[in-house]
Amino acid sequence: MNQIYLQSKMKSSGTAYLCWFFLGCHYAYLGKWGYQILYWITLGGIGIWMLIDLFHIPTKVDNYNLKLTNQYNR
Repeated sequence: MNQIYLQSKMKSSGTAYLCWFFLGCHYAYLGKWGYQILYWITLGGIGIWMLIDLFHIPTKVDNYNLKLTNQYNR
């Protein structure tokens, strides 16, 4: 993998917040489809899970990008 490819795969918190706000699809944006389906079925944990995610999205995006970078460095 080259550096440009890695940067193209990185996710941004801004886009994740847009996904969260408009469609509630921020887990799908981060490639976590199991969580995404559960999120939709429970209607965002009846709002509780949705509120928690409001504050944790930057951490989730950072973890995703860190994992991606670690795979790149192997």
